[in-house]
Amino acid sequence: MAGRFSLPYVVAAALVTGGAGKTTTLRAISGLIKPRTGSIVFAGEEIQGRPSHKIVDVGLIQAPEGRHLFPEMTVQENLELGSFRRGKGERAATLEQVFGMFPILAERRGQLAGTLSGGEQQMAAIGRALMTRPRLLMLDEPSLGLAPLIVLNIFEIIRQVRDAGTTALVVEQNAIQTLSMADMAYVLENGEVVLSGTGEELLHNEQIRTAYLGL
Repeated sequence: MAGRFSLPYVVAAALVTGGAGKTTTLRAISGLIKPRTGSIVFAGEEIQGRPSHKIVDVGLIQAPEGRHLFPEMTVQENLELGSFRRGKGERAATLEQVFGMFPILAERRGQLAGTLSGGEQQMAAIGRALMTRPRLLMLDEPSLGLAPLIVLNIFEIIRQVRDAGTTALVVEQNAIQTLSMADMAYVLENGEVVLSGTGEELLHNEQIRTAYLGL
């Protein structure tokens, strides 16, 4: 993994293809693996080498590809797993904030997570991550396997997260939707950042239009 990400309060996008190193990149940032070289700096602190729960404590959280909900637990129980280290009052307040962002989850709070639709499960996975009250939310292919209308809904939610003051790093293969939303964008190939710019710049970049947009 090589290259530099600089993430203020924005939506940052990383465009990837299969084998681009995106899972390794996110796992390294999340403290799940240790990078062989380089450093990971967040809010002025080097965080590489810290255990994953300490990474969460400083404000980073990942909603992984595949959602990884507990199907035999209710929606609310899955969400509350994201805030088990917080006090009861703060946990309840954050839960209501998440339900405000995802009204469908409020309606389904007592329903088993395994019975949700794919889009609802993705919302629950994002909601669980938001329960940690992160400063940086990392999303691994949030549109994967979802119907087009649900994809639009998911990206609108990501905009709301950004507008509420949380930086979002979105790793995606859906280039058009991602670049249309992103403040900053990075292209990963074989684990390296090979191109970067604003979302609008990359959306109109001929190399990107050919390789990712098929235009």
